[in-house]
Amino acid sequence: MSPPPPPFGLSRKRAAHAFDAALDDTELVEARAALAQGRWQAVRALLVRTGDDWDRRGHRVTVLAAEPSTEAWARDWLLAEPDSAEAATLLALALVERVRRGKGKPDTAREACRTAAALAPADPTPWLGLLMLERDLGAADVVSQVFDQLRTRHADHHHAHHLMVARLAEHRSEVGPDPLHEVYDFANWAAEQAPADSPLAILPVIAHAERYRVLAGGGHEPGDPVASGHWAGRRARQVMKSAFDWWLEWEQEGHPRRLVDLNFLAHAKFCEGRVAEAAALFHRIGDHPTPAPWSYPDREPYSAFRAARDSALGAV
Repeated sequence: MSPPPPPFGLSRKRAAHAFDAALDDTELVEARAALAQGRWQAVRALLVRTGDDWDRRGHRVTVLAAEPSTEAWARDWLLAEPDSAEAATLLALALVERVRRGKGKPDTAREACRTAAALAPADPTPWLGLLMLERDLGAADVVSQVFDQLRTRHADHHHAHHLMVARLAEHRSEVGPDPLHEVYDFANWAAEQAPADSPLAILPVIAHAERYRVLAGGGHEPGDPVASGHWAGRRARQVMKSAFDWWLEWEQEGHPRRLVDLNFLAHAKFCEGRVAEAAALFHRIGDHPTPAPWSYPDREPYSAFRAARDSALGAV
């Protein structure tokens, strides 16, 4: 089996800036540093404090799992505590990351995710790991089954919905622009199903950006998102306005992945030409840009982010 493609949202060009997937989670940064030194007890304490805040748990475990040394330390943790669901989950997602880097065996990662899921039946995080794997490798029915298992445990799981949007955006990539593409229906449905204070309200913006990534990658849209006109249509403008208006009213500033959404929304507003609104978002993002969507379709993400931010802030 050939290695999976690079994870969505990552430019093929080497980034000139190191993005930190931990975002502004200082507790996570500290636990990650401790784990790199073999002190897995710090990670255990972190996950105990996280409890059943499933979006935060998913964010923390995926960031920890991406570190090259995590697999070895998670195995040490499991040797010391064979029944630890947290250790099993961390190992499972580390094995998923290994596969996504083209180095591991998918069946081994799948088995590890299911083992972790059996140890923690209520936790969606092992299923998140499986969805990350199948998003790259799985058939459509397998992806849907895993997503359903995840939603059963946490209906508005943020990361899971982003993975599904990215996957769905790639359907029928050869047909070119299609305002009725299924990714838009999925994003609208998920936003409507979510609670009023859920950041899934911004999912239609994510779908619009992911579809641009696919269309531009296939030569159906220009490689410069601002020049593409993808954000200029009436439907696009309405999506952006609704999402921005929602953000202005949103009071839950502690969501662990809110900076992902803010980057997508700032990108959309900048591409739409609404520089004052983009500037407000850039102020809130601060020093926490994310590779996606600034890398879309194949750009050096930090340079693209800096250029957009400087332009927006210089215009207001």
